[in-house]
Amino acid sequence: MKNVTFSALAALMIAPALWAGSGYAAGTTLYTDTVTGQVFTTPGANRTAMKTAKTPVFSKASSLKFSGVHYLGFVSSHPQSSDSSTYFETRRNYFQVKAYLFDDSKSYLRTTFDTHQDETGDWKVRLKYAYLFLNEILPYTGVEFGQVHRPWIDYEEHQAWFMRSISKVFVEASEASHLTNSADLGVNFKTKTDYITSEIGLFNGEGYHGEESGAGNSLEWRLTAAIMGNGAKKRQALKVRYFDISFFGQYNRDNTKNDEQTYAFYGLHAVYNMPSFLVSAQYVRADNDNDLSDTSQYNGRGFSLNATYRFGEHKAYSVLGRYDNWTAEKTLSGSEYETNNYIYGVAWQQNKNVKWLLSAQTYDPKDNKSYKGKDAEKRTDVLVTAEVHW
Repeated sequence: MKNVTFSALAALMIAPALWAGSGYAAGTTLYTDTVTGQVFTTPGANRTAMKTAKTPVFSKASSLKFSGVHYLGFVSSHPQSSDSSTYFETRRNYFQVKAYLFDDSKSYLRTTFDTHQDETGDWKVRLKYAYLFLNEILPYTGVEFGQVHRPWIDYEEHQAWFMRSISKVFVEASEASHLTNSADLGVNFKTKTDYITSEIGLFNGEGYHGEESGAGNSLEWRLTAAIMGNGAKKRQALKVRYFDISFFGQYNRDNTKNDEQTYAFYGLHAVYNMPSFLVSAQYVRADNDNDLSDTSQYNGRGFSLNATYRFGEHKAYSVLGRYDNWTAEKTLSGSEYETNNYIYGVAWQQNKNVKWLLSAQTYDPKDNKSYKGKDAEKRTDVLVTAEVHW
């Protein structure tokens, strides 16, 4: 009797998560063993179907898709000349909904929220993406309209740097060039063919958490040659080989983050991947027309290298390394601030939902100087990270 009662309670608890159907959050049939009382999702001997009630989900969309991503971590930080610190953190918590509104299943409305801890320690929820994606409005081309992806960062995170849970990419990381971020208000045209893929768009320019004055806009782009002819496919790094060469950048006019001045940056990037390893390299140069201030983060040059070696059954284990070098030019006196950033560690893909990482990051600004005016001290951070997708 205890087994039957427990199984019935378990069925009531898990049924809402298992049921799925068009217009309903229900649809999967559960079966109970007439002898033991155990609950199963497939029919069999001594199993009878359980009666279930469907719970309607109301939406004007033909279907909804929910997903989430979480970066959960522990950090042990060791600055060169001050006390060490240890703490737990959630680096990112994304919650996403896609609403399918058209006959074309590749067109949808996407909304993504994430969490952010401000300077006071208060946790806030902010809008990351909110855009309408229309597939094939031009040959091989779809468009995002609203609060959208910027052309470069999403590409690099899905083709060349798969360790976003421990560090942002070179052009976004504060320990590297720190030139841009991943989302902004605007329009982004995305083209995919076998040998050429691209993104080009017009944006506010300040990014999704920057103040916009309306004085100017930013033209941004990515042009990629897929040398092995598989650019149009949704590639899985553990299953296919690919070799891409990209040219990317921004021409960002009258940006409020840069004293209403214009700046531009340009980058060249190459990545070669096969199931057992990945190697990637890039060079970036930024030019700023702001002569009003003594220093600028938007003047400089640098490069980044990263590699990953994968091994074990299903390539579940990997060893990773990355090196960033950025030299920020001082516009008036001509002196330069150089920063070096080293990332290294190991990762374990536990299953399709969870990846664990043990890594370290050594940030080493030359002569303890930094063009940002902060974080100028050398430090090493050791991180334990759980990256969760659902």
